[in-house]
Amino acid sequence: MSAQNSAGIQTLLDAEREAQKIVQKAREYRTKRVKDARTEAQKEIDEYRREKEEEFKAFEKEHTSGNQKAEEDASKEAEVKVKEIQEIGKKTGDKVVDQLLEAVMNVKPQPPR
Repeated sequence: MSAQNSAGIQTLLDAEREAQKIVQKAREYRTKRVKDARTEAQKEIDEYRREKEEEFKAFEKEHTSGNQKAEEDASKEAEVKVKEIQEIGKKTGDKVVDQLLEAVMNVKPQPPR
């Protein structure tokens, strides 16, 4: 019986070792799959980030150029207005100066009512 028990125990030990090998391989496989999944997910994240950055740059470029156009238009309009004011000043400047001098020189004080 002892030989039979010893053979049975040896068979159980061999089966346990084989099961441990299978479990170890399964753990290694799972670890590898997790690493592969992380790597793949990081690639997808990087690709998505790159696409969104390109979209943002295109959006920013489109809207920034619109602001530059508006600034240029406003500058041109301001220059036109300044020229108009300067022309009016040249035409009526002497008259305004004369009126100011007359008002300062010919003071007519009146008591308050």
